[in-house]
Amino acid sequence: MKFLEEMIELGHKPDNFTYNTALDTFFKAGMITEALNLFEFMRTKGSTISSPTAKTYAIVIVALVQNDRMEECFELMGHMISNGCLPDVSTYKDIIEGMCLNGKIDEAYKFLDEMGNKGYPPDIVTYNCFLKVLCDNKKSEEALKLYGRMIEFGCLPSVQTYNMLISMFFDMDDPDGAFETWHEMEERGCRSDTHTYCVMVEGLFRCNRIDDAFILLEEVINKGIKLPYRKFDSFLMQLSTIGDLHAIHRLSDHMRKFYNHAMARRYALSQKRKSMSLRGK
Repeated sequence: MKFLEEMIELGHKPDNFTYNTALDTFFKAGMITEALNLFEFMRTKGSTISSPTAKTYAIVIVALVQNDRMEECFELMGHMISNGCLPDVSTYKDIIEGMCLNGKIDEAYKFLDEMGNKGYPPDIVTYNCFLKVLCDNKKSEEALKLYGRMIEFGCLPSVQTYNMLISMFFDMDDPDGAFETWHEMEERGCRSDTHTYCVMVEGLFRCNRIDDAFILLEEVINKGIKLPYRKFDSFLMQLSTIGDLHAIHRLSDHMRKFYNHAMARRYALSQKRKSMSLRGK
């Protein structure tokens, strides 16, 4: 704090980035009072370039959550919204993540409600930010609860929503949950994208659901879907390990439609040799 005061006395004007860095440092060092004093200085005496931004508010809000000062946290959220300092996607994620990782899931929902009450209802991007935190931390019950809330409030889930749920179920070694989500997606008229197929096939191989993985790879081929080269690479290696020469040829032929023929052929031959070696031929 003294260093910042000296900068100001010398005619230097610390910008928002400098203040945010100082705030973050104070909080991490457990200097809560000093950090809040600095934040108050930014709000009341700061210059145009140093006034709090959404990022600043997020740093303070998350620190208050971590210190279980929820009343101050929501009071500050009210200030943020009333001052027109709306959180962007990154800030939303920081706040929601800070709450969820500290076991404040109910408070995270309250945050969404507060935003809605102020005339800024959560959209699909906001919900997906929240969902990503829950899925990354394998909180399946809460993730499905949030998914239900989205539908209840008329916010149509996007393909990214379903991809995150599917990935979460595979990470939890629950392929049936992933398939249920896949079917739910189809029933709601949300079309699978390339990433959906990649997540499904990878997950099925990982869970040793080989026949199901083959069926989806056939679907990829029949629909003419272009997979990223690294995914082709990964799936061919899986097929090579299994020793399915027919599937290797099918996928490598499909691969040549999109990538360098010589490269695709060379790779397919190397996988074939590896497969035959594994089978002792």
